[in-house]
Amino acid sequence: MENLDEMKEIYASVGWTKHTKEIIKQVYEASNVIALVTVNGRLIGFGRAMTDGVFNAAIYDVIVHPEFQKQGIAKQIMKYLLDKLNNVSCVHLISTTGNEDFYKKLGLKRVKTGMARYLNPNLGSEYLD
Repeated sequence: MENLDEMKEIYASVGWTKHTKEIIKQVYEASNVIALVTVNGRLIGFGRAMTDGVFNAAIYDVIVHPEFQKQGIAKQIMKYLLDKLNNVSCVHLISTTGNEDFYKKLGLKRVKTGMARYLNPNLGSEYLD
């Protein structure tokens, strides 16, 4: 990955400050569907997914730098990822708080039996019942 500095800056711009270049490299190398958006050679947004290509996929880290938000870029990232996952039976996504309606407009719905475990107690208190 050659955009690690830019990616780290974009993560930090939305408050995700624990993403080191090493962590970003690791999670993107493990992802098999990746969307990167550039404007005039500058990386401004991205998203990623992991899938077995048949039954399951999960979308992660759909992020756009605040300077470029509200321009439809995240929507294009999601459309790209969902298109690449078009033939996968089930696509999961855990939204950050407050962005649920954005994902609903793209056709995703709440799950009845979703389960999760968070090692970070702050995330657990925010996202778990």
